[in-house]
Amino acid sequence: MSYPLPQIQKPAPEFAGTAVKEGSFEEIKLADYKGKWTVLVFYPMDFTFVCPTEILAFNSALPQFEAIGAEVIGVSTDSEFTHLAWSQTNRKEGGLGPDLKLTLLADRNHAAAKAYGVLLPEEGIALRGTFFIDPKGTLRAMHVHDLPVGRSVEESIRVIKAFQFTDEHGEVCPAGWEEGKDTIDTSNKDAYFSKQ
Repeated sequence: MSYPLPQIQKPAPEFAGTAVKEGSFEEIKLADYKGKWTVLVFYPMDFTFVCPTEILAFNSALPQFEAIGAEVIGVSTDSEFTHLAWSQTNRKEGGLGPDLKLTLLADRNHAAAKAYGVLLPEEGIALRGTFFIDPKGTLRAMHVHDLPVGRSVEESIRVIKAFQFTDEHGEVCPAGWEEGKDTIDTSNKDAYFSKQ
């Protein structure tokens, strides 16, 4: 059985559950993040190989996400107790400790992974899925890929900045756009393309 991916430009699927936030358990839900950009980072499993490299990369970039009004939430089908143990395990031993700031949501009943279309039901784990939810709760982008390859945190930041720019200015961003580079005014596209 497979689960369909949610639709871009539609309300993001609800999620709720117990999360580990800086060493404590906290109940969270999508509505808690209204008014901010929210990045859901689904990953397969705690205490594995690629996953800690991703979680720690997103954790290191939290100030960059905060600067653009975005929150990042890691999500796996592990329990909150496993998340807590992993967050307290030393990094040299494959853990995330001692100073993890990134929120980790426990999705033991697989509800979030199903709603976002990333559950591998035979294994009971999620694919690597990154979902970008705007401040209004609309799903704006998603990247989903297979298990053995980690994600680019820089690309996640770039995607949010690009959407923020288009939302504010009404122009569109070409491939590989980065902050400060030319965008395309759709009412005067020749101004962009004449420079190419």
